[in-house]
Amino acid sequence: MFPWRRAFSRTLLVLAVLLITFTSGSSVALAQPKSVASLTQKAQTFYDDQRYEESIQTLSAALLRPSIAKGEKIEVLRLLAFNYIVLGQNDEADGAVRSLLIVDQDFELPEAESPKFRDFFAKTKKKWTDDGKPGLVREDGGGAGNAAAKIKHTSPAQVEKGSIVKLFGEVDDTAAAVSKVKVFYRAGSSGKFKVARAEYAMRNFSAEIPALVVQPPLVEYYVEAIDENGIPLATRGDAESPLRIAVPEGGGVLTSPWFWVPVSAAVVATVVVIAVVVSRPSEALVTINVFE
Repeated sequence: MFPWRRAFSRTLLVLAVLLITFTSGSSVALAQPKSVASLTQKAQTFYDDQRYEESIQTLSAALLRPSIAKGEKIEVLRLLAFNYIVLGQNDEADGAVRSLLIVDQDFELPEAESPKFRDFFAKTKKKWTDDGKPGLVREDGGGAGNAAAKIKHTSPAQVEKGSIVKLFGEVDDTAAAVSKVKVFYRAGSSGKFKVARAEYAMRNFSAEIPALVVQPPLVEYYVEAIDENGIPLATRGDAESPLRIAVPEGGGVLTSPWFWVPVSAAVVATVVVIAVVVSRPSEALVTINVFE
């Protein structure tokens, strides 16, 4: 028998043993998306460690969670404004404070807070009030509030190593509230996301992920639609749940899907049969024959 067949047979045996061990224990719960509270805490940790860009990325993910409550949204926007103030990005900080005031027009920072933050919040609130409180949803139903938008984009499944990844998509923006689109990317599945150059016009966007970061095993990225105040209105993926593109190594039979699809099918079929046999209560002994 060929050596690779012997190795493959032994692999099946190992997989069978692993499945038997796994199925004999308690069931494992499926991973759930992180809550707004856990994302806010993570962003606070980034902020405390002076990792402001990563804090902003995490807060953006929290802000667009469908389950976010009013109090959580206020806390996310407060910390978002703090990050922007520290970075000296005053326009974005102004936008975060204004968005916070739309949620709670009576919001005030506590007196124990840094004068730097208190002064900025107070000045922004005065300007916002003088402008007529734009965006505020009135009790009679008037006012703009936060406009809804949706990003339509299909992620490529696989790209070649060292190639430029071209991304395209459309923004469903009936309120015409989206000002620009940002694409964030990184090599692999850890580290800080960088911002790709993106073009946005007529509700369509395009962007490129540079070839330098397109390395095995994968590239991660996400897309944000942002309003004129720098606040994200919609996203495809986010810093916690990014989109992924596979970047395989060079060619060869071991990297070809035509090789692994039938092999995977054979492995699954064999392991399932073994699991069924093991699960029978009347059987006291399981025999696994490995032919060589």
